[in-house]
Amino acid sequence: MVDQSKIKEAVELLLEGIGEDVGREGLRETPDRIARMYGEIFAGMEEDAADHLTKTFPVASNEIVVVKDITFYSTCEHHLMPFYGRAHIAYLPNGRVAGLSKLARTVEVYARRPQIQEQMTIQIVDAIMKHLAPQGAMVMLEAEHMCMTMRGVKKPGSRTVTVASRGCFQEDPQWQRLFFEMVRDEKKYNQE
Repeated sequence: MVDQSKIKEAVELLLEGIGEDVGREGLRETPDRIARMYGEIFAGMEEDAADHLTKTFPVASNEIVVVKDITFYSTCEHHLMPFYGRAHIAYLPNGRVAGLSKLARTVEVYARRPQIQEQMTIQIVDAIMKHLAPQGAMVMLEAEHMCMTMRGVKKPGSRTVTVASRGCFQEDPQWQRLFFEMVRDEKKYNQE
């Protein structure tokens, strides 16, 4: 659980460290606002993907399930700056499926933590494999990192793409091609 009193103290020290007056009108309530905000943006620390993926439904056929363009916002653990983008998830069921919103909620569980994109991609695909037990799964994240946009190299608009695959998606390139085609087709359609 987020310790709001420690966050408030840390924000006060940070503001003092950059030379600000923590008592001035515009900053007086900032430590409290940031403590509440951190409770929200780091809510995934207290969540488990199993809470979302264990409720499943039987299906008669095991056709591919793809959910694309799941918007997410996360925080880079190296600089505590945001990175944000879209997640694309596919899995090949093994007799059972999860509600589609549960996949989006699983993305949120891992996005709402201090995180790196590479690890988040792996955590999502592994959670799907563990809790849905499909024949295979694949996850792709596309994100812009504010630590590359606002500081350092200062390259706005650059995107980082990470991919993780398991089961049939890892073993059979045909499934990977199908996944990439399905993700690309939507992107092409949106640009027309």
